[in-house]
Amino acid sequence: MTALTWSAAMIAPDEDFGGAPLLRKQFSLVEGHGAPTSAILRATSFGIYEATINGEPVGDDVLSPGWSSYEWRLRYRTYNVTALLQPTNVLGISLGNGWYRGNLGFNGNSAFYGTELAFFGQLNIEYADGFTQTISSDSTWEAGPSGITANDLYNGQSIDAGISGADWTEPGYDTSSWTGVHLVDFDYSRLAEPVSAPVVRNDVLQPASIHTSPSGKTLVDFGQNIVGWLRFTVQGEPGSVITLRHAEVLEDGELGTRPLRTALATDTITLSGDHDFFEPTKTFHGFRYVEVTGWPGDLTAESLEAVVVHTALERTGWFECSNPLVNKLHENVVWGLKGNFLDLPTDCPQRNERLGWTGDISVFTPTAAFLYDVKDFLQDWLLDVAVEQKAADGTVPFTVPDILKYEERPPYFPAPESAAIWGDAAVWVPWALWEAYADRSVLEQQYESMAAHARRVESLLSPTDLWDQGFQFGDWLDPDGPPDQPWISKADNGVVATACLYRTAGIMAQTASILGHADDAEHFTELADRVREAFNEHYVTAQGTILSDCTTVYALALAFEVLDDEKKRLFAGRRLAQLVAQNGYRVSTGFAGTPFITWALSEAGYVEDAYKLLLEEHCPSWLYPVTMGATTVWERWDSMLPDGTINPGEMTSFNHYALGAVADWLHKVVGGIRPLEPGYSKILFAPRPAPGIEWARTSLVTAHGTIRSEWRVFPDGDMELTVSVPEGTTAEVDLPTEARRVILPGHHTFKTPALHF
Repeated sequence: MTALTWSAAMIAPDEDFGGAPLLRKQFSLVEGHGAPTSAILRATSFGIYEATINGEPVGDDVLSPGWSSYEWRLRYRTYNVTALLQPTNVLGISLGNGWYRGNLGFNGNSAFYGTELAFFGQLNIEYADGFTQTISSDSTWEAGPSGITANDLYNGQSIDAGISGADWTEPGYDTSSWTGVHLVDFDYSRLAEPVSAPVVRNDVLQPASIHTSPSGKTLVDFGQNIVGWLRFTVQGEPGSVITLRHAEVLEDGELGTRPLRTALATDTITLSGDHDFFEPTKTFHGFRYVEVTGWPGDLTAESLEAVVVHTALERTGWFECSNPLVNKLHENVVWGLKGNFLDLPTDCPQRNERLGWTGDISVFTPTAAFLYDVKDFLQDWLLDVAVEQKAADGTVPFTVPDILKYEERPPYFPAPESAAIWGDAAVWVPWALWEAYADRSVLEQQYESMAAHARRVESLLSPTDLWDQGFQFGDWLDPDGPPDQPWISKADNGVVATACLYRTAGIMAQTASILGHADDAEHFTELADRVREAFNEHYVTAQGTILSDCTTVYALALAFEVLDDEKKRLFAGRRLAQLVAQNGYRVSTGFAGTPFITWALSEAGYVEDAYKLLLEEHCPSWLYPVTMGATTVWERWDSMLPDGTINPGEMTSFNHYALGAVADWLHKVVGGIRPLEPGYSKILFAPRPAPGIEWARTSLVTAHGTIRSEWRVFPDGDMELTVSVPEGTTAEVDLPTEARRVILPGHHTFKTPALHF
């Protein structure tokens, strides 16, 4: 690919205009060369931008260029604008604070990357005779005010509809009151072509209901916790103001804003007296409910709509079963993914945080890669992981992009050091993508980052080869821990971290072997062997009891296959099932154990216990939030208490996808579709039914075609399985009462005799 030749400069308005300046360049097509055959605009900014030509948007994207590690990677977007050109044209840019200059994190700080908003753009127009005309951002552009009087991702957006109309995008517009621009120092090497698709408007929801709260407030319920904004056209008295406050839940019938912490999540529009169109595209909110104040006349379900915003992703996986609560749980997982896959994988989309926490995506990637084609989305984010990590001497930051390096660190994770699960994202995420898509380029691109993390952790081991020193998140948010101390858990941090390192070292050995790095493969195999030996020597008794003797440590030891003999494995399976039963099948694991506990139970032969754990409805459980009306996965099992009040803890999000990682087990164990080879070129159908679910159907779109599995258990206990195997693949079928067999492409049905539970 020929390298681009840049003539553009990074330009900033001479006046900030309330943090939402407009930039404008009028130009004419060159005569004598025939009609334009191609016009390609490449654009990026410090802040977020919206670009138009003659008032028409150049693309469907919003919130571009998104959030990347701006210090090293500033992504630009590419648009084909040939159809928008006229003899005389205006290239218009609307800027906003976005992630670059707006509030970020939980300490109330902003402007982490710079104090000036700026734009960088280059339009190359090719004519019929081969002539090229270039319109670049330079000192000849003009800057002026917009109708946006405030904009912030956390706090919201304010628009005065009487200040500025749309005619600024038209040729001949009077710019005598506008100012100029100046050049901003910029290193072209930071420019990066994005791997991921952009953020776009994905869906539109109408209000499910509109009602009056006990205090007399007008509340609009959209019936679904979403991420995006409202839009509408309205007419009212000039100067009157409509205020929109957003929240995920109600408490005592009123808007529940306390979980937002300091995020105001409030939009306002000052009316002009004409028909005003309102769409606040320089912010986003996580919400189900909106409190509307100042609406002129009657507010009806036809008055407004909610726009759902996230990265453009293609759906690939589906799951459905006989249990409606499980179906709703799965639907909530999907909505949680959509809400938090907004340009990067975030922890939550609503409060003053919205960061790319590495621990969440570390455990959720297998689920995400089944539900959607997320390869490009996560591969783009992994590039930021690599550059942040390189700048931190091999340490994977807790969040990527990493603004915490500029912040005063909270006392409960003071040291900027590697942490299990969170740091392991550098290895676990690309490996999950490899297993899902079999794209070798992911491993090649990330190999240096993967190996750097493993070597960094190796350097942190104690003389006993255990990872038992330094800060760890551990089994974060253990449901038995104090609500205000999420780092306190039953599971010993060293056990958790050392088990995770064993998994990481094993993955590294396999990755090095795949890529032909023989010396590294030998090194990481030896590291895995040392760590396994140390784990069993120091953490496991001869009988098989693991230090701290709780569900998480047995779940990780079994799921990661770190136990070194069959006797210990059998004991661990029995002990895990016993602990789960003793707890009444309520969840007793935090961030570390939860994604793996159903896997550990079913792989150890305790399928019924895994089902009972899944199907429990009392808190803490996966289905408790569903019974409480949840439409996304919560951060805490009890984010809302049984009496309808909000958990008093500071961390109380109602849209966190991490605990939804159980959907991977639903897809592959309940649904029964697993990859026997990366990318599903060879498939394993191994559904494991148990009481509580009478049938399940699962499908997955792969590069080879669509895989389908559907099973049903009849009242007499007989089971029927129907599968579809795409052309070009082979499969194996493993049923509970049948010998494993190989099958060829096509549709197949199998019947087995009665299952005994």
